[in-house]
Amino acid sequence: MNQASPASRSFDAIIIGAGQAGPPLAGRLTAAGQSVALVERHFFGGTCVNTGCMPTKTLVASAYAAHLARRGGDYGVMIDGPLRIDMARVKARADTVIGNARAGVESWLRGMAGCTVIEGHARFEGPDRVRVGAELLSAPRIFVNVGGRAAVPGLPGVTEVPFLTNRSMLALDRVPKHLIVVGGSYIGLEFAQMQRRFGAEVTVVERGPRLIPREDSDVSDAIRAILEAEGIRVRTDADCIRLAPHADGVAVHLDCKGSETGIVGTDLLLAVGRRPNTDDLDLDKAGVKTDARGYIEVDDSLASSVAGIWALGDCNGRGAFTHTAYNDFEIVAANLLDGERRRVGERVPAYALYTDPPLGRVGMTESQARATGRPLLIARRPMSRVGRAVEKGETQGFMTAVVDARTQRILGAAILGTSGDEAIHGLLDTINADLPYTALQRAVPIHPTVSELIPTLLGDLKPAV
Repeated sequence: MNQASPASRSFDAIIIGAGQAGPPLAGRLTAAGQSVALVERHFFGGTCVNTGCMPTKTLVASAYAAHLARRGGDYGVMIDGPLRIDMARVKARADTVIGNARAGVESWLRGMAGCTVIEGHARFEGPDRVRVGAELLSAPRIFVNVGGRAAVPGLPGVTEVPFLTNRSMLALDRVPKHLIVVGGSYIGLEFAQMQRRFGAEVTVVERGPRLIPREDSDVSDAIRAILEAEGIRVRTDADCIRLAPHADGVAVHLDCKGSETGIVGTDLLLAVGRRPNTDDLDLDKAGVKTDARGYIEVDDSLASSVAGIWALGDCNGRGAFTHTAYNDFEIVAANLLDGERRRVGERVPAYALYTDPPLGRVGMTESQARATGRPLLIARRPMSRVGRAVEKGETQGFMTAVVDARTQRILGAAILGTSGDEAIHGLLDTINADLPYTALQRAVPIHPTVSELIPTLLGDLKPAV
């Protein structure tokens, strides 16, 4: 539909934000005969399409191609001459992916019967009213799907130096000479490895004692070893990080256990977390409560503190992934339109780290499972004993599973290895179906795949010691 002209109009529902939850919710609501106003102030598609999953994984794919080209001789494929990275073309490929996906979302919404697309900045004026420019919109139901952005830490000197975030990294059409990454978790490590494979010198600085602190230490240690084997320097226990301008770029001063050291890089990426895009919505005028970090407080059905207002996606603090945002839509739609009583608390946590090899994770870590005090069964298998990994020449990593010995239910699992992000779904599906691990152990998977070793892994379960 055409963009609305300035006026005061009423709808059955208002959706603020065209990320992963907003557009499909608009589709369900309009299909049910409701009138919907969808407000988007920037780019359609949200973080995933524009600055997250799609462009970054496109760059990861280009970096993987460069890595394989360098390893061609290992496969008997000889490439004469030095490898050259055309970063402008790499960026153009990612830009094309972004543009096509963004245009697809916008076209879908504008062609959706019953949906009025309004471009602009939405601000609440009450629990059922939103102003966008000169236009005042009202509806008994309002859904906030505004996503998040990179958090900029208050490091000493941060206002005095140029720095990059995940968004501005995507605008680079050159390879940094030396990229310093502050932050040793998902976003930082993915950019660190891809830029190293493009030819940059890379140093990762992490305040904590190890990378990816939410993971078990064996996973963190293995990922660190993989990155260091590719020439990435890792500095953990960086207790006091100070930034300062330098003739060659940026100086990052570290106090690592009492030893003052420093690193000079041409470029600096800050990857220390995210913050919700809720600070300029005038939520207080609607009475919507937020926590200390700005996330909209929601109950298990994603309803806010105000009746008739829901929060979906990254802005509610209940998940930081595209798949959790989409599941937020599924929960809200099922409860409002299908008479169900779905809850966020029923969701099995799962995610992936897209380094190479990737990490696929579902459910509890081993340390979390041990903290429950339950009797456990634990199994571990190195990827060097997985035929598919051997055939591909990609044997780094391992797979592990933790099971409740009494109920025989899988509590958690991780696959750090080639295709680990795909193979983990067999374990995820078993947990979702609330089946004993023996149901998966008796499956007959396809050979040769990574997944075929999961029954073997489960057959190796032993009591935890």
